[in-house]
Parts: sequence; structure tokens; C-alpha cells
Amino acid sequence: MVERLKAAKKRVVGTKQTSKAVEKGEARIVYIARDSEKNVIETLEKLCKEQSVEIIYVDSMKQLGELCGIEVGAASAAIL
Repeated sequence: MVERLKAAKKRVVGTKQTSKAVEKGEARIVYIARDSEKNVIETLEKLCKEQSVEIIYVDSMKQLGELCGIEVGAASAAIL
């Protein structure tokens, strides 16, 4: 499942962009790093549940950033 994010042509990275995609109904799968600060991702998790968007948890922000092809960590990302 995690490899799908790496191969995805359309994706967003970062909690702000991911939340916007979920709100607009564009996000198909949301990835959240387990080591993200709870207050950063709490709203996103709630939003995903309300919109029935699947959440996949990744071990770390560093790993999620690497999967997205960026050199910094990411708290969340989504496949569009």
C-alpha cells in the first residue's frame, strides 16, 4: 500500500494540502506519519473519517517524506 504513494502521479504533501484535498473530495487515500504531532493531524484524521477516506499510517515523518520524493519529513500526504 505504501508503494502506491511513491508511484502516484497525482498526490499532495503536507497536512494543509492534504486537508484541502479531503475537503474537496479529491483525496482517495491519506497517509499519516505515526510520529506526527497529534495536534497537527487530529483534525485531518477526523475529516477523513467524516468523508470516509481511507487512512494508512506510516512509521515516521522521515519515511513519508522519502516516499513523496522530498528531502524533509512529512506529517501527511494523499493520493488524488
